[in-house]
Amino acid sequence: MIIMVIIFMVLLFWENELSDEVTMLTLEHLHVDYPRNDASVRYCNFMITQRVIKDPDRTCKKEHVFIHERPRKINSICTSPKKVACQNHSTIFCFQSETKFKMTVCQLIEGTRYPACRYHISPTEGFVLVTCDDFGPVNFQGYVD
Repeated sequence: MIIMVIIFMVLLFWENELSDEVTMLTLEHLHVDYPRNDASVRYCNFMITQRVIKDPDRTCKKEHVFIHERPRKINSICTSPKKVACQNHSTIFCFQSETKFKMTVCQLIEGTRYPACRYHISPTEGFVLVTCDDFGPVNFQGYVD
């Protein structure tokens, strides 16, 4: 009986760990900040730490983009007639937004290992590029001015 309780506890813990990882990798969690957070001076440093955004080897991301638009409007990108080759993958197609979105680009200026990363903030507007599946946007692929 004790072994069954231990196995149940291990499985319960393991299931929660897996669901946390999946949640952390969604486009909305990684790239959408609507309405925009008011941490104005240290916006990038705050958001990247709060959302635990880092490369898989725990190094600082060189660049990260936050989109300041409603998730519903971002989801509509997948129905856009503008289909282009993704910037980093010549064989994969991206959907491009039909309108420009407000964004914040965070450029790494100091640090190499997460969480000791410091970023420069650059507000911008651009056409958003995403990959989609049957349920909506999957990955943010970049933006075009």
